[in-house]
Amino acid sequence: MLTTPNNKRIAKNTALLYFRMLLTIIIGLYTSRVVLNTLGVSDYGVYNIVGGIVAMLAFLNAAMVASSQRFISFELGIGNLEKLKTVFCTSVSIHVLLAGIILLVAETVGLWFVNTRLNIPSERMEAANWVYQYSILTLILTIISVPYNSCIVAHEHMKAYAYVSIVEVFLKLLVVYLLQLGCFDKLVLYAMLMTIVAFIVRFIYVFYCKRHFSECIYHFIFNKDLFKEMFAFAGWSIIGNLGFSFKDQGSNIILNLFFGTAVNAARGIALQVNGIVSNFSYNFTMALNPQITKQYAAGNVEESAKLVYAGCRYSFYLLLLIAVPVMINIDYLLQLWLGTVPEYTSQFLVLALIAALINVMAPPIVTALQATGKIKVFQIVICIIMLLELPLAYSILYYGGKPYMAMYPTILVMFIGLFARFIILRRLIPVYRLRYFIINIVVRNLLIGMICFLLSLWIGKCFQQDFIHFLLTSLLTVVLSGFTIYILGLSRKERTKIMILIKNKIFIKHDK
Repeated sequence: MLTTPNNKRIAKNTALLYFRMLLTIIIGLYTSRVVLNTLGVSDYGVYNIVGGIVAMLAFLNAAMVASSQRFISFELGIGNLEKLKTVFCTSVSIHVLLAGIILLVAETVGLWFVNTRLNIPSERMEAANWVYQYSILTLILTIISVPYNSCIVAHEHMKAYAYVSIVEVFLKLLVVYLLQLGCFDKLVLYAMLMTIVAFIVRFIYVFYCKRHFSECIYHFIFNKDLFKEMFAFAGWSIIGNLGFSFKDQGSNIILNLFFGTAVNAARGIALQVNGIVSNFSYNFTMALNPQITKQYAAGNVEESAKLVYAGCRYSFYLLLLIAVPVMINIDYLLQLWLGTVPEYTSQFLVLALIAALINVMAPPIVTALQATGKIKVFQIVICIIMLLELPLAYSILYYGGKPYMAMYPTILVMFIGLFARFIILRRLIPVYRLRYFIINIVVRNLLIGMICFLLSLWIGKCFQQDFIHFLLTSLLTVVLSGFTIYILGLSRKERTKIMILIKNKIFIKHDK
């Protein structure tokens, strides 16, 4: 359990991130429904598929995020301020260079692909091109601000994300309002307004970093050795992220080629909900990751390993508490939220949640691997595993499979990738134990997940499908799942600490 000062900081940061997430969910669900109804299913699908092409290029940026966060967290763990300043300035220079490269690729190969290969109605091609250009601009803004965001995470100033997210969600609420008032093409207007929101949010993050962190003052520094080390790290990260990016967006393109933009809309909605639900556990991981790297950098390998194991377990539990109520109420929730639900949305969402439950155990392992700096083999193996999804998905659809069946390979590669990461980590750091990971983490998590789902499914069948019964079944499901996790998922020592914490809170309130 969380007892040391560093771990208490993890708990506090997780709470702040949950506050950020809850506000995002409440407004995000509302705005998504309005956007879908305003744009229509076809245009919503166009936005997802065209924006997805740009997202494919973002795998380069995702690699640099990992590189920046790793090197900044590592230097914070060592306590070398001068080296930290050099790392930050080098990271900014690399990201500016990367932004230029991505812009070149996007305006040549990417633009050609959008106009010649995607299945988009001819009358919407002009709008699709505008969406594409705004999506590129948003990506460039994101890339340039990565070093600043990395500093916030490395310093564990999660309150910044909570406060800025309040601004962001209300800006998106304003976008929805303007979208309904605007007399322009709704799809183009939406893409433009979302780019403006991205610009404002990135500016706030940069301003915050310059005010709070002494290393975030950029001046050109060219440290050849550091530049090579960071670029080498990022280079191998690019390979791994390429697998993830091409896996996700490649599946989107395959679905578009077989079924058109309506199915892209269904998948886009499912993945959006999946992303919102997954944030319940990823918020904990975001708060945990800097400590994994810092403990390893300080030589506390055993403590770092304990954090990795805890991250794999607690992340799964947190996601399970939300995923199960969504699964058993999936049709009612989608109907309540969207009104008009694109075909296959519920099947896409259930399969996406299953894949997320498996994959949510991976981020702590990835952080531990990145902390070592030896990621060559790991990234190559993961890239190969992730890309296996595309030929498998194409084969399923080619031989007459339903659209949602393209998610079956996703679950398979997530499972294989999870074990591949841990085996590689154990080879680099022998303190990790494969038998313990399989039995005490993966098998126990999956067993608890099955028990929670089956019990919750039985509860769900006892009630009618209306709002009051939805709230009641969700509450009962969360309580039942929480009790199951408490009994089967926590050790005796962890249960004792929870009871002590609860008693202390009660006595403190009573004394007041």
